[in-house]
Amino acid sequence: MRMSSATILLCSVLGVGSSHLAQQASPTSEKIHPQMTRLIRERGPAKGWVFFKDKGVQGPEHLSRELWSARQDLTPRAIERRRLRRTDPGIVDIHDVRVNPAYVNQVVGTGAQLSIQSRWLNAVSVQGTVEQFEAIAALPFVDRVEPVRRGVLVDGWEASASELPTGKTRASRFGGGVQTMSAPPAFYGLSGPQLDQVNLIRLHERGYTGDGVVIGILDTGFHRGHEAFNQPGHVVDVLAEYDFVNDDGNADIEAGDSGSQHSHGTYILGVIGAYLPNELMGGAYDASFILAKTEDTTNEYQQEEDFYVAGLEFIENNGADLATSSLGYIDWYTQSDLDGLTAVTTVAVNLATANGLHCLTAAGNSGHDADPSTSALIAPSDAFEVITCGAVDEFGAPASFTSDGPSADGRTKPELVARGVATWTVCASSDVDCTMAVNGTSLSTPVMAAMVGCIVDAHPNWSVPKLRRRLFMSGDFFRANGTFDADFVLGYGVPDADRASFLPIEERQAAPTATVDIQR
Repeated sequence: MRMSSATILLCSVLGVGSSHLAQQASPTSEKIHPQMTRLIRERGPAKGWVFFKDKGVQGPEHLSRELWSARQDLTPRAIERRRLRRTDPGIVDIHDVRVNPAYVNQVVGTGAQLSIQSRWLNAVSVQGTVEQFEAIAALPFVDRVEPVRRGVLVDGWEASASELPTGKTRASRFGGGVQTMSAPPAFYGLSGPQLDQVNLIRLHERGYTGDGVVIGILDTGFHRGHEAFNQPGHVVDVLAEYDFVNDDGNADIEAGDSGSQHSHGTYILGVIGAYLPNELMGGAYDASFILAKTEDTTNEYQQEEDFYVAGLEFIENNGADLATSSLGYIDWYTQSDLDGLTAVTTVAVNLATANGLHCLTAAGNSGHDADPSTSALIAPSDAFEVITCGAVDEFGAPASFTSDGPSADGRTKPELVARGVATWTVCASSDVDCTMAVNGTSLSTPVMAAMVGCIVDAHPNWSVPKLRRRLFMSGDFFRANGTFDADFVLGYGVPDADRASFLPIEERQAAPTATVDIQR
């Protein structure tokens, strides 16, 4: 039977089940990423992504039913956020349709062990042998098989005595040198300088403290025993949580976890949500949280990107307003792959931001140089609408460890910077009377996330592109120079939360694509 050109177009746009029947199946060997076979031979059974050609949707009526079902899977809050801020038409689309269960069953029928299903990627991750992946690749609806990349935790480490703050606040290297403002109110305790540097305290004074905003965090785990999470009348509010490492509903410490499993995530939660007046205050202390435990800190295996994708879908599906992570993936990717289109975590972030989810990620701790043709980024910092965060000290000078850009296609990365040297947070090892100063872009990122949460409190209908643009134009480097840092270290500089939220800013494009000679 011949298909009309209109039918072929419909199949292509909708990803319907007949599309793969019209193509000659690729030879099995061409479907399997070369690294997949080498990995299994070196280490034994390994985890791989199985990408499908379509979702098995048989025509418009079937698609309509699947889209209706996908909408039912969203929480009311997720639907409302998408209604307010989604940039693509409608509330749901083909990306939200479930992975075809018949395809999944046939993959599992090879003996491979199922790990994660991703609607957004139209893929599953499975653990298998060479023989099992060859059998999977031979299935006509399978597009390709790739290794699940393994990543790095953008770690934080305790600040040395020489790095502890001197009391300077709202520091800037631009527009007349270091500007020392009056000391932050005593209410903020040790957190005052890091919040005042981005002028977030002024936003709090206007009444925007993250109340009603839901912040999703992807990290190692989150211990909520610290007194800063348990003040009478102000216990940290966790709306949903999931442990993707152990596949259960508890993102806190569990039996079998390594001793430090919860540490990093607890630091991040503390920077955003701590509430201990006069000692330590998170930047969005009235926000609620969705917690995704996606990273295993043991030596059994490195952090794997399929848990990240699943965690991000979980956060978006449950109605978060923003998601923040201090995680990255570069294993078997090169800097030339960081083009906004290649890494699976990057693709997932692109879909999340299109759904109106503000996303932030750490640039990395691999350092920087003055050569704009080299970069040290990690995925998903190259995503198109993610806010990639670098780190500065209390004076606004770049931290020695902060990673530089640009992205492989020449975009400004990181876009913004915040305090990542001696950033104050809760201790993960003690629940009472314990705070600590920690270094890393993993710590500057939650400072920025807290700020975004408070701006969302003030402007819940702002789209992802609009909020990004306002932040960029509030950056101290941009205000002093009218552009971004040509060395791709500071981006648009340290943002000003109050200026971004309320001061008149010319509505023009603040982020022209950088044109550089990128050599890899």
